[in-house]
Amino acid sequence: MTEAMTGAMTDIVYRPRGRSAGTALGAHRGRDAGGLGTFRDQVPFLRMPDARRIDLRATLRDPFEGTYVRRFESRTAIEVWALVDLTASMRFCGEADRMDLVAALCGSLAASATRIGDAFGLIGVDADVREDLFLPASRRRVPASDIAERLSRTQATGTRADGMALAGQHLVGRPKVVFVISDFRWPEALIGEVFASLSRHDIVPVVLEDAMEAEALPAWGLMELDDLEGAGRRVVFMRPALRRRWIAREAARVESLRRIATTHGRPPFRLAGRFDPEAVTRHLLGT
Repeated sequence: MTEAMTGAMTDIVYRPRGRSAGTALGAHRGRDAGGLGTFRDQVPFLRMPDARRIDLRATLRDPFEGTYVRRFESRTAIEVWALVDLTASMRFCGEADRMDLVAALCGSLAASATRIGDAFGLIGVDADVREDLFLPASRRRVPASDIAERLSRTQATGTRADGMALAGQHLVGRPKVVFVISDFRWPEALIGEVFASLSRHDIVPVVLEDAMEAEALPAWGLMELDDLEGAGRRVVFMRPALRRRWIAREAARVESLRRIATTHGRPPFRLAGRFDPEAVTRHLLGT
């Protein structure tokens, strides 16, 4: 196991936005109310005619002699999915190997979800959904190391990420928590299309970044750039004005992603350098 994956066995704590629908008993606040779960409120007997839940104190306090029952909030299980970009730019290895970071994150998500009764599913995507990296959502407790190992062996070779917009077809039924994991070096139109296709779900964008991408830009000098997604190599004469434009364009790309993501739910989480499950937890509980 690489250094990037050392935190993979630590739980990530998450909660879906809003109440969850469903009947499977789990750890999250449900939409339904009934006779079991966490106390919610008291309602007139006619609204929930269950004599086993009569609240004697509330009934005796009512000056109009109404009968009240206790209503409880159900606790439900949900599905957690990781939607992973497998285009070639995800092979970038600078301060850390991106696929090792992805493997650590998904392994920790799988362990955290199944430990509390949620189901975990995985979809790998490039130009289409990758059948070799499609795992249906399951509550079975697969060792996190198995999922991490499978991802770390996966070849990210795609030249397009169009399949991201198709992945939503596999996420039917009740709303789910969907981690969209990528460096998001896509056209802005595709980013908007992907988030729109997943808008009924609780989307958690995870952006793979690397400090070396910015630090590698000198003020002056020749640079050989290698496009991992098939556009080949080219030599660029870097100078201060070009470097400023480059940095400004990258900042605009990051801001565009933040704006689109926030419109559809949560702001992006930046994953760079090393995997820190506690940082992921803080982000999820704070958004």
